[in-house]
Amino acid sequence: MKDPESGGKPDLPALQRRLAEFAAARHWQPYHTPKNLVSALSVEACELVEIFQWLTPEESSLVMEDPATAARVTDEVADVLAYLLQLCEVLGIDPLSALDAKIDRNERRFPAPGPP
Repeated sequence: MKDPESGGKPDLPALQRRLAEFAAARHWQPYHTPKNLVSALSVEACELVEIFQWLTPEESSLVMEDPATAARVTDEVADVLAYLLQLCEVLGIDPLSALDAKIDRNERRFPAPGPP
């Protein structure tokens, strides 16, 4: 479901609902435990790492210029996000609020240096 107010991009709750409906239609909910979702998230993150594993920093900056590699990166990012959103749903975590709070803590913990 696309949110017209965000330029046609899907919103986070809608994506979480679609993921939940997808899993429910396949009777996968019993397998979507926090442990299993974290494991799947880790596997997908490793598949993303694998794409970059032996690239130089310069090569890694150019991965999106190759259409085949860009498609692989995009798919793996989607897989990581899907499992993260499913984990948040199962645990009752609002991912955007969690990120906002974490940025607040990091700003206090790591203040920007003043002018030189």
